[in-house]
Amino acid sequence: MLTRDRLIQRFHSYGTPRDRWLIGGEFERLALRSDGGPVPYHGEGGIRWILETLAARHGWAVVREGEYPIALLRDGASTTLEPGGQVELSGAPHASLADVAAEGLRSLAELQALSAEADLRWTALGLTPYADIADVSWVPKGRYEVMRSYLPTRGDRALYMMKGTTSFQANFDFADEADCALKLGTMSRLGALTTAMFANSPLLGGEETGFMSYRGEIWTRTDPDRTGFPLAEDYTHEGWVDYLLDVPMMFFKQDGRWAHAGGRTFREYMNTGLDGSRPTWDDWALHETSVFPEVRVKRTIEVRGADAVPLPLAFAGIALWTGVMYGGLDEAAALSRDFAATAPTADRFAEACRAGLEGSLGGRSLAAWAEDLIAIGRKGLADRGPEERALLAPLEAQVASGESPAAAALRAWREDPSPAVFLPKVGY
Repeated sequence: MLTRDRLIQRFHSYGTPRDRWLIGGEFERLALRSDGGPVPYHGEGGIRWILETLAARHGWAVVREGEYPIALLRDGASTTLEPGGQVELSGAPHASLADVAAEGLRSLAELQALSAEADLRWTALGLTPYADIADVSWVPKGRYEVMRSYLPTRGDRALYMMKGTTSFQANFDFADEADCALKLGTMSRLGALTTAMFANSPLLGGEETGFMSYRGEIWTRTDPDRTGFPLAEDYTHEGWVDYLLDVPMMFFKQDGRWAHAGGRTFREYMNTGLDGSRPTWDDWALHETSVFPEVRVKRTIEVRGADAVPLPLAFAGIALWTGVMYGGLDEAAALSRDFAATAPTADRFAEACRAGLEGSLGGRSLAAWAEDLIAIGRKGLADRGPEERALLAPLEAQVASGESPAAAALRAWREDPSPAVFLPKVGY
């Protein structure tokens, strides 16, 4: 039987010795038709065809829900689907950044090879640029069936988040509770910089949104119970468990079927049951995936606040976070406190979403703040060898330009917004 004490103890068991710390990358990819339209799950050249073809050609094992393929597994990695058919690689944990990059490139090459056989354009943007969200079809997963009815009651952009957004993320180890608290607090306080450096979602429905990262803005209008920056200043494993216990649940599994939880909490589920059932460890693990803060703690720490960008820039972001968290954490923590002192969290994040690196806080541009962070990350990578330090170069160049990736996307859009011209300029 699960108890609060057992859940807290589970988190205390997750600490990893420093000499065994690993890195995991996650990359969401947006598939579009050549006319900018969404790629449906069903039909010729659709998302189902993509999964089945990858499995047949590249040794992925297929995971099905009922008759439908919904995920692939291979060598500790998975290829999964977001609600609108976004294709995500969740990489295996690796000791080196070079291996993270090699895995990401291999996955992308497999996807790009399919473009020659179907009308597919793999697009490195954080938000689908042309489609009306209502025209994006749903992936047939029971979990998403529940989410599509619950989340719109919590935020007016919830369906946009589910069906239209893409990002890249990374996972990192921590040594113990104190190390976890320092890493989560640092990366949470710097969350607006993460959004600004990789802001790349200025378009929606064939129009400019007025934001460099409209994906980031969408997340603020999805569900305040499960987004944002919880426990950024006072993290403890106990506090994190209590946060998870009191987040209203969207769903749970009952007799192998997805059931609506009706906003009841996991604490209630654990203490008194729901519809005659009590939770298992698998139910707890499922619940952990149903909260979406900008920095999330599970067995590892997941940094989540970046729009999807071309892979070299995504690898540079993961390299930066590696240098910060595995080499320069104390210095980054000090910078994060100075940055946090410039404005309340919501205001910092809003400025990053609106203006990207061209925004300003505390009398300095966000690009200047990012340069300070990159200097820390570069020093933190000093012992990892020249090959891994070189991965940081695309981000150094991006920040030196003073602009987020969205600025180049907007210039291309204003020159010619037709899909035939625009999409090749924002592809992988």
